[in-house]
Parts: sequence; structure tokens; C-alpha cells
Amino acid sequence: MWLVASIALILVGGAAYGLYQGADILLTANYAGRKPVDVQDIIKVTVTVLTLIGAVLAGLYAYRKQLLEEGASHRADATQLAERYAKAAEQLGHEQAAVRLAGVYSMARLADDWPEQRQVCIDVLCAYLRMPYETNPTEPGFKQGENEVRLTIIRSIRDRLQDPTSPTAWCMHHLDFTGATFDGGDFTGATFTHGSSANFSKAKFSDGTVGFRRAKVSGGEVDFSEADFSGGLVDFSLASFSDGRVDFSYARFSGSRFDFNYACFEGSNVSFWHAAISGGTFDFRGAHLSDGDVSFLGVDLSRGLVDFSHARFYGSTVEFSRADLHGGTLKLQHGHLNGGKVDFSHAKFSGATVDFSHMEFLDGTVGFSDADFSDGTVSFSHAAFFNGTVDFSDARVSSAAVDFTDVEVDDAAMVWGPFPEIPPNL
Repeated sequence: MWLVASIALILVGGAAYGLYQGADILLTANYAGRKPVDVQDIIKVTVTVLTLIGAVLAGLYAYRKQLLEEGASHRADATQLAERYAKAAEQLGHEQAAVRLAGVYSMARLADDWPEQRQVCIDVLCAYLRMPYETNPTEPGFKQGENEVRLTIIRSIRDRLQDPTSPTAWCMHHLDFTGATFDGGDFTGATFTHGSSANFSKAKFSDGTVGFRRAKVSGGEVDFSEADFSGGLVDFSLASFSDGRVDFSYARFSGSRFDFNYACFEGSNVSFWHAAISGGTFDFRGAHLSDGDVSFLGVDLSRGLVDFSHARFYGSTVEFSRADLHGGTLKLQHGHLNGGKVDFSHAKFSGATVDFSHMEFLDGTVGFSDADFSDGTVSFSHAAFFNGTVDFSDARVSSAAVDFTDVEVDDAAMVWGPFPEIPPNL
């Protein structure tokens, strides 16, 4: 220490002497031919320069010291957060449901306090829901209180998906529920924005209500592909979809109910590609579709109901092309089609009922081209066509009924297929 101090004093002294000499030369040169420079002026300049240099060095030292203190504080905080994480994870694995509940709240709060590792905390909570879950109290593996723990996780996630502008929001993060079992859960008002996703692929929905009422999918993706719906209600009523995607492709439905009533689709896509529907209800009543598509391409439908009654289509497409409709009912009653399309091309009808009664077509198209009718009913009773098109071109009919009772036509451009039931004036 004494050696360092001695060297520092020598350096400071040398710097002062050098500054003094430099100031003397500079001032003498500036005042050449005039009054000699007072030595006090030289000393003042030297002291002033030394003071400025000292202030800069002191500032640099203080800044460096602050960085070191902040680094130490950050390391202490990181250590504390890591300890909280370990404790919360331990609680989630506890035998007692009350302790697991405490772990849920601890992990969710930790995610709020730890932005750098927020996704990790979210992954832990989602992983808990993906663990094996027995819903039947009489079966081995059933855990008392487990349902409440899982519902609490879902509520904790929902609460952090409400406001994308909140500093603790999870709206930009990824939620992975792949293969999880749901017998309820409330995601009401959840918001999924650009870059986010919620993955329910291969999940099992057996009972209860999984609510997405008033949810907002804005550029995000909600994936239910290959999921199994054997009961309960999935509620997307009053939800809004803009530039987002909800994917039910290859899902299996055997009794669940889906509510999309009064949902709004703007430039978004809801896909049921190649889904198997052997029961259940899909309720799109009162939905508003503007440049948004709902696709049942290649769907296998029997005994189910798909209801678009009172829906409004503006430049949108509802697609049932290549669907196998060997039972069940499709309703598009009292709806409004303006510039959009309902597409049944290459579909197979054998016992299904498609009801367009009281539908209003303005520049819209209903296409049955290359469809195969071996049984079933298609009804346009009391429908109104204003420059709309119904296309049965190249359709194959062995036994089917098409009802055009009291159809209103005004300058409609229609392409008909081989149906003797069509009135001659059409």
C-alpha cells in the first residue's frame, strides 16, 4: 500500500510540475512583448487543470465503484431468485396439495419478478399440467386436491394474459400444454399477440368448461391439433381473431361442445382440417367473418351439428371441400353472405342435412362442384339471391333432395347441376 501511495504521489507531483511548466510556456508565448506573466496566474491555471483532471478521475472512480456495487447487487439478487426458484419447484413436487398450491403462487410471482427467466418459470407451470392426471377418484393415481392445483395454475396464467402492456404480462411468451388433460379451466379474456403461442396439441378434454370467452388472438397461434374432445365445453364466444390462427386439424370430437357464437374473425383462420366429428356441437351463431376463413376441409362428420345460423360473411370462406358428411347437420340459416364463399366442392353427402333456409346471398358463392350425393338434404327454402351463385356443376346425384321452396332471385348468376327438384323459372 505504501509503495502504491509513494508512486501515486510521485506521478501526481510530476504531472503538476509538467502542467506548471506547460502553462508557463503557453502564457509566456501568448503574452510575448507585453507585461510579464505573473507566477500566480501560472499557478492558478495549473491548479484549475489539476482540479478538472481530479474531478474526471473521481467521477470515473465513482462510476467504476457503482458498477462493481451493481454487479454485486445483481449477483445477490440472482442468487436470491435462484433460491426462490428451487424452493417453488420443491413445493410443486410435494405430496400435500396445500404445499403444491403455495408452489404455484410462488412460481408465478417469481416469473413476475424475474423477467430474464420468466419463460423458464412459465415452462415449469405448463410442465406441471402436462404430467399424468387422473380425474376419476376411484382410479389409481388420483390425488386429492389436484384439480384445484391445476385450476389455480390456469387462473395464474390467465391473469397474466389480460394486458399486453403490463410489465409482467405473459402475452408474448409461449405456453406448452401438449398432451395435457383438462377437465376445466378459465382463460377468459386471454390475449395472444404476435410471436406468442398456446399449444394444446394432443391434449385431452374430458369434462368441465375450458373458457376462452372474449379472448383475443392477434397475430398469435392457439394450437389444438390432434386433441381429443370427449366431453365438456370449449367456449370461444365473443372472442376476436385478427391475423391469428386457431388450429383444430386432425382433432377428434365425440361429444364436446364448441361455442364461437358472436365471435369476430378478421383476416384470421380457424382450421378443422381432417378432424373426426362423431358427435358434438360447433356453434358459430351470430359470428362475424371479414376476410377470415373457417375451414372444415376433409372433415369426417357424423351425428354432429355445425351451426352458422345468423352469421355474417364478408369476403370470407367457410370450407367443407372434400369433407365426408355421412350424417350430422350443417346450418347456415338466416345468415348473410356478401362476397364470400361456402365451399362443398368434392364433398361426399350420405345422410347429412345442409340448411341454407332464409339465407341472403349478395355476390356470394355456394359451391357443390364435383360433390357426390348418395343421400341427404340441401335446403335453400326462402333464401334470397342477389347476384349470388350456387354451383352444382359436375355434381353426382344418386339420391338426394334439394329444396328451393319460395326462393327469391334477382339477377342471380347460378350454375345448376342435375337436380329435377329445381324449379324451371330458376
